[in-house]
Amino acid sequence: MIVAASGAASAYDCIVIGGGHNGLVCAATLSKGGRSVLLLEAAAEVGGAALTREFAPGFRVSAGAHLLHLMPADLLRDLQLNSHGLEWAAQGMSSTALVPDAPPLLLGHESAAGLSSTDAQAYSAYSARMRRFAAALAPVFSRVPPRLGTSGWADRLSLLRIGWEIRKLGRRDMRELLRIGGMNVYDLLEENFESAALKGALGFDAVLGANFGPRSPGTVLTLLYRLAAEYGAGDAGMSQPKGGMGALCNALAKAASAAGAAIRTGAPVASILVEGDRAAGVVLESGETLRAHCVISSADPKTTFLELLGARHLDTGFVRRVNHIRSRGLAAKLHLALNRTPVFRGVAEASLRGRLLIAPSLQHIEHAYNHAKYGEYSAAPVMEITVPTVNDPALAPAGQHVLSAVVQYAPYALKAGWEAGRQGFLDAALDTLERFAPGLRGTVVAAEVSTPADMEREFRTSGGHWHHGDLAFDQILMVRPVPGAAQYQTPMAGLFLCGAGCHPGGGVMGIAGRNAAREVLKHAVKSP
Repeated sequence: MIVAASGAASAYDCIVIGGGHNGLVCAATLSKGGRSVLLLEAAAEVGGAALTREFAPGFRVSAGAHLLHLMPADLLRDLQLNSHGLEWAAQGMSSTALVPDAPPLLLGHESAAGLSSTDAQAYSAYSARMRRFAAALAPVFSRVPPRLGTSGWADRLSLLRIGWEIRKLGRRDMRELLRIGGMNVYDLLEENFESAALKGALGFDAVLGANFGPRSPGTVLTLLYRLAAEYGAGDAGMSQPKGGMGALCNALAKAASAAGAAIRTGAPVASILVEGDRAAGVVLESGETLRAHCVISSADPKTTFLELLGARHLDTGFVRRVNHIRSRGLAAKLHLALNRTPVFRGVAEASLRGRLLIAPSLQHIEHAYNHAKYGEYSAAPVMEITVPTVNDPALAPAGQHVLSAVVQYAPYALKAGWEAGRQGFLDAALDTLERFAPGLRGTVVAAEVSTPADMEREFRTSGGHWHHGDLAFDQILMVRPVPGAAQYQTPMAGLFLCGAGCHPGGGVMGIAGRNAAREVLKHAVKSP
């Protein structure tokens, strides 16, 4: 494991809190920019929720996200991750929608097998149109959002750039983007397609990892965000790193170290040091004080401002806005150790190398979501499933397999409590899988469920939200996470944000880390 030259230096230009992918990208970018950097990670290894760990003897799995499809291709190239050990177990992975009592639906970028001629034609047109919208929105991700309510030319220029990207679509597409931008994904898909299975699969991507159902306002926006990030990631499509997502973060750590960053694991931060009304370093839980000219936090905004910094250093109105960030997770992770290859009805081995979706219809997703409104887990949950060992057998003992699934919906604050409800939720998930893979239960050697409450404890993320906060109209772009901290800088001089809670949001992108580092390089002076 990569560690720092521990204790060799007590002062740095920058201290980065958190060794998740955004923190690592930030540290690498700052180091390449000539700053002396120390990255501090509370856990024994880097990666955050994007690490690979053993959940049963001999069975290893990506703890949180299990696919890479949002990280920009130019970021991977700039940090030369291939030269730092990153290899691919699979790229260009397919999506297969599982359908009860019918053949599965294989989805491609421009076409889908098993559709009627009407839906096939509509899907081709829809995919092409959404890809054009994604291309127009993708450049916004790598820019600092403009501030609202100012007359500064930089902010005006940023707004004009956003408007120009949309205007370049042409009059017809621009009008269509503006029309659908505030819609819910249920209505959008209902007006385009007939196939319930197709609508369910497409709608699922709009609510994956979110506190929304298909009828929730703004779900077209979350879908466009996902598509824009995928567009920026290039032609590799959904990919699986060899060795799991932890291998990606290990490569990022090696890139940061090669650039000169020091990395310390097992070093939880207790508080951000404030001197002379500016961030001046950190105090570790061990009591050790480390000084720096600026501090960059990849922790979620609530943890950063309310726990590490402390409300006493902030304006009351700002603290109120931070407290009101909606950041309670609804997505759980299911890991199964299997004694043989799982067999899903009608699914060929080639499709088993991609991702499988259980979201039979928009109505099914909405009914699953309804339970969460009342503090209950879904009786018939929806899922994104991978079997990573089909592409990377080394993740399990010979001849055995790992099944990894994102399961929705699982409320952070379960009404019955997770101690009482965990087994029932696991049974509901297994019953759902059994419906599409008869006999699967009999192959399960071990099972693990990570609820949002578990993720809060394991990864120190307030609310256990995968994106550190909902991607909604009032928590996106120039108001993410809150006004006053939406350009990576914060009301506390010398303190910056670089995590999923700031623009552009969650998912394994690394863009927030890179954007924040560029702002630090622009605004923070090097230590003497």
